[in-house]
Amino acid sequence: MRSYRLVLLSLLALSFASCSKKARVEGTLSGVAGGEVVVRLLDVNKFQTLDTLTTDAAGRYSFKTDIKAGQPEFIYLYHDGTKVASLLLRSGDRVKVTSDTLGVYSVTGSQETALLMEVEKDEEQFQNRMASIAARIEDLDPASPVAAQLRSELSREYVRYYRDRVKYILTNPYSLTVIPVLYQSVGEDLPVFGQVTDAIHFRNACDSLLTVYPESKYVKALDQEATRRQNYLGLSTRVGNASESGFPDVGLPDINGQKVMISDLDAKAVMVYFWTEVDSHKMQNLDLLRPLYDKYHSKGLEIYSVCLHSDKTEWANIVRSQKLPWVNVCDGKGASSPAVLLYNVTKVPVAYFIVDGTLRGDKPLYEDKEIRDFLAKTLK
Repeated sequence: MRSYRLVLLSLLALSFASCSKKARVEGTLSGVAGGEVVVRLLDVNKFQTLDTLTTDAAGRYSFKTDIKAGQPEFIYLYHDGTKVASLLLRSGDRVKVTSDTLGVYSVTGSQETALLMEVEKDEEQFQNRMASIAARIEDLDPASPVAAQLRSELSREYVRYYRDRVKYILTNPYSLTVIPVLYQSVGEDLPVFGQVTDAIHFRNACDSLLTVYPESKYVKALDQEATRRQNYLGLSTRVGNASESGFPDVGLPDINGQKVMISDLDAKAVMVYFWTEVDSHKMQNLDLLRPLYDKYHSKGLEIYSVCLHSDKTEWANIVRSQKLPWVNVCDGKGASSPAVLLYNVTKVPVAYFIVDGTLRGDKPLYEDKEIRDFLAKTLK
């Protein structure tokens, strides 16, 4: 009779554990006694610090965190500013983490975390390969055959990784780890999934995840992004055919708060230029746009520069400090700006040209040489 009672109690304990809303993490940070481990939650697009733990003499620590059923959370552990573990926890998880101060770690007790570790490892290897090739190119004459060969190698590496990530998304349709995969980028400016047609991957991934995690904040945010990209995809034909019907007109506030329309500009050629506040884009203002403006403004060039920055004060300070003489506008909505939608902008910096009231070219121009060549042909 006693054995049956023990079995019953064990089953009840397991039942209560499975209904628990808490996930428990037990960790060991090797070589760190009495050190701090910071627990951070990814709240869609920002981090929220949940706790700061102190390791014991053996580097051990533990914590519990509330996780709602059906709403797994991305949790990251840091020590002295270095990420020492990435976790994707579900309600009731019991996880053990072993890591060192360099960020090398292993996890047991969470299948989703194991997948996340795989995703991050693959991305790190890819980034290292791309950085290695790019470093070799920097040491060469850009016009040399070896540099051209390495650029081709760089492109092939990117395509290979892109296809591999598509395969990952298709083979793991119900794992939340596909979300960080969809948002990966090379450096600051090149999204892995930056093509207009990638809207299809965003929508398919979202629809699969909605069947499993309809209340997840990460999936809801993905749904919004998928819809935004679908709108871009739907408008791409309209923008591509704008050369026959004029151009998408935009009216945004300048640094004085005055709305300026593209159609208000009296110029033979208008460069509609999209950029952000990152350093490389700011340098483009001085290294590319300023020389072109000085050379071609008297021949009929005007620049309508749209900054996709959410901090309008910081943007205005950049414009003033760089003394940019052309039309500079910003609505503070970042990637949600209507101008982004109208021009189907998927990556920046990018230039579109309106010549004699008509949007010209069959594609946007991303490379400095493309922009220079277009102006040289258009404003002789």
